Amino acid sequence: MTIVVGYSPDAYGRAALDHAAAEATERRERLVVVNATAGQSLVDKGYAHDDDIASLTARLEADGLDHAVIHEVVADVADAVLAAATSEQARLIVVGVRRRTPVGKLLLGSVAQRVILEAACPVLAVKPPS
Repeated sequence: MTIVVGYSPDAYGRAALDHAAAEATERRERLVVVNATAGQSLVDKGYAHDDDIASLTARLEADGLDHAVIHEVVADVADAVLAAATSEQARLIVVGVRRRTPVGKLLLGSVAQRVILEAACPVLAVKPPS
């Protein structure tokens, strides 16, 4: 089976990656890391730089995990995570969640929220330690 994780190069993405990698290691499953942007790659803080992806890949290789990294510009980030889960027949999706203000909820969509609501498999929502 496969675990898909939505990754961003911040505390929330690292928490999701840590949980997903631990789960994949424990269950000896494939890990698919999705880091995508909806076209604003130069200003999107959630889109990892190539050196961050190289470091992430080196970590997963050192841990001996069967893995793949999807790092691309897409039309919709939530759709990219959901598509990876579908194509990989994922058993689980892991996403990092952050608190949003009521105005933030109104004006900005949430990738994690869409993944949680639309995924065909279970979704584990994690947050960094306080």
